[in-house]
Amino acid sequence: MLSHATLWWIAAAVLVAAELGSGTFYLLMLAVGAAAGALAAHLGLPPPLQLIAAALVGAGLVGVLYLRRAQRARRQPAGDARLHMDIGESVEVEAWDAHGRARVRYRGSDWPAQRAPGAPARSGPHRIVGLDGNTLLLRPHDAD
Repeated sequence: MLSHATLWWIAAAVLVAAELGSGTFYLLMLAVGAAAGALAAHLGLPPPLQLIAAALVGAGLVGVLYLRRAQRARRQPAGDARLHMDIGESVEVEAWDAHGRARVRYRGSDWPAQRAPGAPARSGPHRIVGLDGNTLLLRPHDAD
């Protein structure tokens, strides 16, 4: 029969293999927890303490990873150019309606567009400065 430490190492290897297929780091954190269980087994701790060590380390690392990703997501505004490939691109506005909206040709189709807050209502070349859903927020080139 396999020792408890060997079973923990097998569990860690299975979690690492599953991680390679999933592409997230959560399973990798659980694999580190399984490794902590294996180390507890090598130290001669009974199986309940091995399980507690694996759970504390694995769940703790998953929690830390989750909080770091959530914190990073809060720091990046929705209009961040790193999140949208369209920001900074140019479009041509033929005319604005009375509500500050227009239809512009962009990437081969018509898109709804709106003036960015504080942008003047004039036709001509505009730069995409943000998105509101699928509506492009525009500012004239010379107003940058």
